[in-house]
Amino acid sequence: MPVDAGSQTAIPCLLMRGGTSRGPFFDERALPADDAARDAVLLAALGSPDERQIDGIGGAHPLTSKVGIVAPGTRPGVDVEWTFGQIQPGGETVDVTANCGNMLAAVLPFALETGIVEPAGETTTARVLTRNTGMIAEITVRTPAGADGTRHVDYAGQARIDGVPGTAAPIEIGFLDTAGSVAGSLLPTGRVRDTVEVDGLGAVEVTLIDNGQPLVIVAAERLGATGYETPAEIDADEELKARVEALRLVCGHAMGLGDVGDRNYPKMTLVAPPARGGSISTRSLIPRVAHQSIGVLAAVTAATACVLEGSVAHDVARGITGTEPTVSVEHPTGEFSVTLGLDPDDPQRVVRSALLRTARLLMAGDVFVPEGAKSS
Repeated sequence: MPVDAGSQTAIPCLLMRGGTSRGPFFDERALPADDAARDAVLLAALGSPDERQIDGIGGAHPLTSKVGIVAPGTRPGVDVEWTFGQIQPGGETVDVTANCGNMLAAVLPFALETGIVEPAGETTTARVLTRNTGMIAEITVRTPAGADGTRHVDYAGQARIDGVPGTAAPIEIGFLDTAGSVAGSLLPTGRVRDTVEVDGLGAVEVTLIDNGQPLVIVAAERLGATGYETPAEIDADEELKARVEALRLVCGHAMGLGDVGDRNYPKMTLVAPPARGGSISTRSLIPRVAHQSIGVLAAVTAATACVLEGSVAHDVARGITGTEPTVSVEHPTGEFSVTLGLDPDDPQRVVRSALLRTARLLMAGDVFVPEGAKSS
């Protein structure tokens, strides 16, 4: 029914789940053009900086405190452009410097729902540019015809991804040239393994890598963990988190990212031998809260590290062979399979990565923000 917003500003959006993340998606044209004003609207919409986000639609967790801003493509070979925004429940900024492969899964469904892209047949494929990092992905969703002949996004299906209950229609994502998305190159230091000095820890061996997500990969046992902890156990272990954060700050400089104290990257990935028949066990921090599973691009990057001889991940990975290996990345709530394409002439060079996600439209309408937020 029509709602009188009174002194508030109504902004149309779709609340969507993308992979194991969730948040509102906006048509860029409905938001202020000025970045500061746009960010004020997004913070107000989600309810930050209150940690509970009680006065907004955020979920009081990094995985449910995300936004997508979508626009028609403006560059040759690009159908859709989007900006990912990470908001911390207790934070006062919108971080648009990183990627989110989970939220990426909902971009093409949003574009189809809002008319930015027209359905092309039983399936619709589009090239999507992530403005944050310049990464391009080729995404395919199902768009069958209904009884009236009109094509629509199909959200129902039998695809299952760990970390999300039930099943849904598959969304295929192929990543094109993701190396160095934020750190400038696949291996920012030029090495597959580095030794960094950390106060209180001494010399720590790490792999510093970015194949879509800047990661610090470290053996869990080196930080006093097993690599099989639950997220709740990690979050409750203040000493472990302090060691992880101390290492992250040092590695941020080593990766050429500078002071990352207030950044959401690099993400931290603790690795151990697989425990459930996969290729490797991972525990991720994003970057100070334990991930319930693992991010899409973090999984791609961790899988890439597994095939690099000499890396920390390669030390504990098992059963990875061939030039198109599927790496099963174990995480706290299941596993994430990533198929890599390796250069036959250089098996340590990854030329493509592909995976499957799901998404779902949860709610459509307007989000209301205080009148002053739009002009902040």
